Amino acid sequence: MTADRDWSQAGFSTRAIHAGQDADAATGAVVTPIYQVSTYKQDGVGGLRGGYEYSRSGNPTRTALEEALAAVEGGAQGFAFSSGLAAEDTLLRAVLRPGDHVVVPDDAYGGTYRLIARVFGPWGIEHTPVNLSDADEVLAAIQPGRTKVVWLETPTNPLLGIADIQAIAGHAQAQGAVLVVDNTFATPYLQRPIELGADVVVHSTTKYIGGHSDVVGGAVVVAHGAQLPVGLQGPTGTTSLADAVGFHQNASGAIAGPFDAWLTLRGLKTLGVRMDRHCANAAAVAEFLERHDKVTQVIYPGLASHEQHAIASKQMSGAGGMISFRTGSAETALAVCSRTRVFTLAESLGGVESLIEHPHRMTHGSVAGTALEVPDDLVRISVGIEDVADLIADLEEALR
Repeated sequence: MTADRDWSQAGFSTRAIHAGQDADAATGAVVTPIYQVSTYKQDGVGGLRGGYEYSRSGNPTRTALEEALAAVEGGAQGFAFSSGLAAEDTLLRAVLRPGDHVVVPDDAYGGTYRLIARVFGPWGIEHTPVNLSDADEVLAAIQPGRTKVVWLETPTNPLLGIADIQAIAGHAQAQGAVLVVDNTFATPYLQRPIELGADVVVHSTTKYIGGHSDVVGGAVVVAHGAQLPVGLQGPTGTTSLADAVGFHQNASGAIAGPFDAWLTLRGLKTLGVRMDRHCANAAAVAEFLERHDKVTQVIYPGLASHEQHAIASKQMSGAGGMISFRTGSAETALAVCSRTRVFTLAESLGGVESLIEHPHRMTHGSVAGTALEVPDDLVRISVGIEDVADLIADLEEALR
């Protein structure tokens, strides 16, 4: 299904609901059908209907999702994958070659760091972790001629550091490197990195875009005119970043299945209204935690106490639904995680339900002993859309 109308000038939620999702031509169905099909009848050899021949290469449900993702991020082309890490892996293989160098956050998601350090490392890719909140430190870490990717998370996971996307974009592109922004925490509703100069955005659509903890997926959205790192030609013979990602998506095959794409599309439609509630609840919870005598530090970009609050306010329209806080000891952090009743002890984030976890032992266990190790007294919460009074009462009881 390809949209007949240009929605690029419409508001965010209008694009999320309509871009790539015109009523079904055959039946008038207002929701994109689940094309649960592996192959397609051809009208003679090479006579493809709508360009579809095999669902690894293209599926109408996935096409609708990819067009909608590109529309909400303001990008040229979107690509949907079976997980966030599948999206990252495909992108990195499209832009890196043995001997290349990557700048990564010193507070990166553990899975991203594991992929770059332990999968791409033996392949001959080197990396340098840096504090992304300091654009000059990022510039100093770039190795001219070798650094092909500058990888940002903003906010980072789990310490919620903020990077100045626009400033770092200038540094990366001046050196011929591709600027990648993981926009999972902020979502395109709150932050659009491509408008700030990023070449490509990645998502774990499992999180806020899916939003209901019922589907795993990932996405890559490439900016208009984005090119491969200087000196690199893609497998299709062009320097187009979108061409290279599309080739690798098909060649590697870690695509989103039609039902997963349909679920993700359903989540995307309500992203705007959900994020409004996530942000409002998180702001109230953060203020409560900041006043609590058992909490030694609250890390939330919406608080004036956050070191990069000014940058966050400049490039984000809201501070998001993620909060991290420190309790002074690992024992207290573990006790808090075990005592909540509304917050569920679980990995992942971004669903309608509130989650709590201990990053040191859970999501970021893979970076223990590295430069990315997180404090053992840190608690990370994904604030859901329940009644905020219940969330605060739950944390108050857990901290007692």
